[in-house]
Amino acid sequence: MMTEKNASFGDFFILLGFSNWPHLEVVLFVVILIFYLITLIGNLFIIILSHLDSHLHTPMYFFLSNLSFLDICYTTSSIPQLLDNLWGPEKTISYAGCMVQLYFVLTLGTAECVLLVVMSYDRYAAVCRPLHYTLLMHPRFCRLLAVASWVSGFTTSALHSSFTFWIPLCGHRLVDHFFCEVPALLRLSCVDTHVNELILMVMSSIFVLIPLILILTSYGAIAWAVLSMQSTTGLQKVFGTCGAHLMVASLFFIPIMCIYLQPPSENSPNQGKFIALFYIVVTPSLNPLIYTLRNKDVRGAVKRLMGWEWGM
Repeated sequence: MMTEKNASFGDFFILLGFSNWPHLEVVLFVVILIFYLITLIGNLFIIILSHLDSHLHTPMYFFLSNLSFLDICYTTSSIPQLLDNLWGPEKTISYAGCMVQLYFVLTLGTAECVLLVVMSYDRYAAVCRPLHYTLLMHPRFCRLLAVASWVSGFTTSALHSSFTFWIPLCGHRLVDHFFCEVPALLRLSCVDTHVNELILMVMSSIFVLIPLILILTSYGAIAWAVLSMQSTTGLQKVFGTCGAHLMVASLFFIPIMCIYLQPPSENSPNQGKFIALFYIVVTPSLNPLIYTLRNKDVRGAVKRLMGWEWGM
C-alpha cells in the first residue's frame, strides 16, 4: 500500500510524456521544434513591426503585441522542457521546477483568456461605436486593460497553484503528461480530490466559459452591425479582421474546454496530452499567420519598413 507524502523542494517528478510511443518521440521532437521556432519568429515579427511602424500604433495592434508576447512566454514555459525530455532518456523535473512551470502556465493561459475578451471588445467598439472609438479606447485605458489581463493571470494562478500543491501525493512521482498540468498532478493524490476538481471547474468556468460568452456576444453585435453596412469594402475589411480574432479565440478556447471543463478523473491522459499539444504548440504558431495573412495594414507596414531600410 502506498503511503501519503507531501512533496518537498528536494523531490522530483518524472514526466512520462510520450514515452508510451518511443517511435514517435524523434518525430515529435522535430515537429514541435519547428512549431516553436515559427511561434518565436512570427510573434517577434508582430511585436517588432507594431513597435517600428507608427501606422500600427493603434489599440488593435497594441493588444495584438501583448498577445504575441503572451504566446512567446506561454510556449516557452513548457516547450523547452518537452524538447529536452523528447531528446534524451532523462525525463525528470524538480519539485520547484514543476511548481514554477504550473504557476506560469496557469498565469499565461488565464491572462490570454482575458486578453482575448479585451480584443473582442476593441473590435466591438471599432465597428459598433466608431464615433466614440477614440474615447472608449484611450491609450491609458488600453494599458489598464492589458495590465488587468496580466494581474488576473498572476492572482488566479497563485490561488490555484497553492491549492494543487497543497494536496498530499502518493509515493510515486510519475506524472502522466509532458508538463506539470493540474489534472495530471491531481491524479497523483492519495486523498479525495473532489474539492480540488470543483475549484478547477469553477475557475475554468470563470476564465474560460464567461470570456467565451463575452467574445461571442461581442461578435454577435459586430455581425449585426456589419449586415446593416452598405459598403462592400467595409464589409470585407470588418469580416477579415473580426474573422481572424474569432478564429484565434476558437483555436484557443475549444481545446482548453475539453481539458478543464470536466473532472480529471474522467479525462483520458493520452487524449489530454495531444489536446494540450494543440493549444500549447500549434495555436501560438498559427496566431501570427492568422492575423497577418491577407492583412493590408501589416503588408503596408512591411513595405514601408523595407523601403526605409533600402533608403538607408
